[in-house]
Amino acid sequence: MKTLFFKSFVLLFFTLTIISCNNNSKKVVENNIQFDSLTVDKIYHMMDIETNPSCSLQIKFIYPVNLSDKKILSLLQQQFIACYFGEDYTNLPPEDAANRYLEYYINDFKAQEKDFLADQHNHQEEPNESWYSSNETSYNQIVYNQNNVLSLVINKEYYKGGAHNAHSYLNYVFNLETGKRITESEIFIDDYQDNLATIIVREIAILNNINDVDDLENIGFFNINEIYPNKNFYVDDKGLNYTFNEYEIAAYVVGPILVHLPYEKIQHLLRKDSPIANIAF
Repeated sequence: MKTLFFKSFVLLFFTLTIISCNNNSKKVVENNIQFDSLTVDKIYHMMDIETNPSCSLQIKFIYPVNLSDKKILSLLQQQFIACYFGEDYTNLPPEDAANRYLEYYINDFKAQEKDFLADQHNHQEEPNESWYSSNETSYNQIVYNQNNVLSLVINKEYYKGGAHNAHSYLNYVFNLETGKRITESEIFIDDYQDNLATIIVREIAILNNINDVDDLENIGFFNINEIYPNKNFYVDDKGLNYTFNEYEIAAYVVGPILVHLPYEKIQHLLRKDSPIANIAF
């Protein structure tokens, strides 16, 4: 049985930089925010017997620890924890949230021990270990951190029996002036969904070297008329990035789909007064 739990300082305060592109000068202000991180690495075997099926949990969690506005900092900390661990953990300090999550994860696995023993007794042999073993690996990363906008991506891979692992990518964008999550409705003009859906489908076709979007259904995509903005996006200095997870719009074999939408392709759908306006225009 192995357990590791430690913290490490990961990012320093950022400074002001100026980036020039061609003849246009664009002011880029790095956010004055500080982060810390913690890591959990745990392996547990049923009944603490190393030859028995096991579960493993690995966590690498980055979270904000310093910002001039403490009220906004508190909101961000709560949202980082809620997004990563779940709403039930919102008001816990990061280490407590991680420990509580680990405790529930192990207890959930231990609940199978009676079934494992019964299966072992009934078959007079070792049961299929793959049906009892499980693992979960997750980490989050800051993918954009400028102009009072912060983009966060949470990556998770997990296995709980069956034919293959599962993956998920959850994206969040925060307004550092308010501490709140930036939503699609704040970014886009009214009635944007149909037009944005058309652009997303076209970009997916381009990614797959397909000229006719209807042909996407021949390579594992479901009904293309049902592909719509799913709110699972992050922003960076070049555009919006939507993620469609496994089975969301296509078969498992297609995998998660990341769709990059350059600002120049969607500017006509963007609000001029949105929290990302100074990035997009």
